[in-house]
Amino acid sequence: MLTSPRIQNSANSAQPSRLDAQSSLYFTGSANPMPSSSLDLEQGFRAILSPGFLRPALSADAVAGLQPKLVLQPDTEQQLAQVLRIANQAGHAVIPRGGGTKLNWGNPPPRADIVLSTARLDRIIEHPWADLTVSVEAGCTVQKLQSALAQHGQRLALDPLWPDQATIGGILSTNDSGALRLRFGALRDLIIGSTIALPDGTLASSGGKVVKNVAGYDLQKLVTGAFGTLGVITRAVFRLHPLPHNTKTLSVSTGTLERAQQLILDVQNSQMAHTSLQARVEEADEPIVDILFEGTEEGIAAQEGQLRQLAGRISILEAPHAVWQSMHELWSAPESATVAKIAVLPAEIARTIETIQHTAFANEVTWKLVIQATGIGSLRLEGTPENVHAGLLQLRRELQRDSASLTVLQRPPRLPPIDAWGEPGDSLPLMRAVKSQFDPRGTLNPGRFVGGI
Repeated sequence: MLTSPRIQNSANSAQPSRLDAQSSLYFTGSANPMPSSSLDLEQGFRAILSPGFLRPALSADAVAGLQPKLVLQPDTEQQLAQVLRIANQAGHAVIPRGGGTKLNWGNPPPRADIVLSTARLDRIIEHPWADLTVSVEAGCTVQKLQSALAQHGQRLALDPLWPDQATIGGILSTNDSGALRLRFGALRDLIIGSTIALPDGTLASSGGKVVKNVAGYDLQKLVTGAFGTLGVITRAVFRLHPLPHNTKTLSVSTGTLERAQQLILDVQNSQMAHTSLQARVEEADEPIVDILFEGTEEGIAAQEGQLRQLAGRISILEAPHAVWQSMHELWSAPESATVAKIAVLPAEIARTIETIQHTAFANEVTWKLVIQATGIGSLRLEGTPENVHAGLLQLRRELQRDSASLTVLQRPPRLPPIDAWGEPGDSLPLMRAVKSQFDPRGTLNPGRFVGGI
């Protein structure tokens, strides 16, 4: 059973958390008082951090062209919460950073004073392998975690971008799940507990260490995909899955978009237990549908037989597992390319691709698309900055008219200004209210999220 969220206030037990009105909490005090306004801010940080864990920001630490003043690298959750409290009280904008792989996603912040790094919070805290769960600090890279889990024949069932550099906190903040999402769910389905540092110095914990939780606040789901605007994730607890005994990838050249769309729907509506399903499309080339099976050799052979029955006379070939890196390849050089995330209804994939074709042709840009059967895809556009900008705006209008969305993730330096998120919809007032509850001073990643949150 899950109890109410446990909140530890690193600042002062006499100062209640802003969540206190809605939850049963207890607080623990801190030996580090808030420095008075007359004290130097940097000295306040040095009183908390270990020697060498604070340094001036370098040009490599720039955030969307803005140069921060300091980089803080706390060694514990408590240190992180305390320095965050000081920065918040002093009115400084704080940019949380893990591996830095997605630091330029979202809108550019209007200010960036301090980079708060989780790089030293990289420990695997607990892995009760018999329970298929793991507790890990936010600065641990995905690859490091997966390597440790593999020793017990287990995995965190996701495949985010750049796993050798991307951290747990970073992929949670950006909700980067990958192609395995089709079978195992998104990060919100895999996370079962978390601890976050709030700007007032509170460490808030919710969830638990068991897969079935029936009470308490879902803070871990709230901060997943919030781009670090509500709190800094310091640790997470995940449900795990066994590593597959065998895998096999098959690729189908469907010839037309209509056949690709129908095959995706047929596979999804079948009894096949496929793990991933995607379509790859580029300019005038015919679409290719990839499907991943995992399991025993006998089980995979049976699944392949069902697929061949569904496909009929369409050619099916075994493909290398590397095709599941196709989405990663969209981010490769040249950096002059723009990459956007689209989200459409699965039944509208073919129509969406036709819209991309027409828009790209009209604006004289080239394109590549990798889209999952869930309707979530990555689109790469190349052309002059002005043409790409016009194409993005036109495509966003077309998609939003059909209740779909386009989010600009990678943008070249010369691309004219464009909102990363597009129309926020009716949820914006609620999102602003949540932001105000967690971060009333606008300390964390100001202006980077939907609607300028």
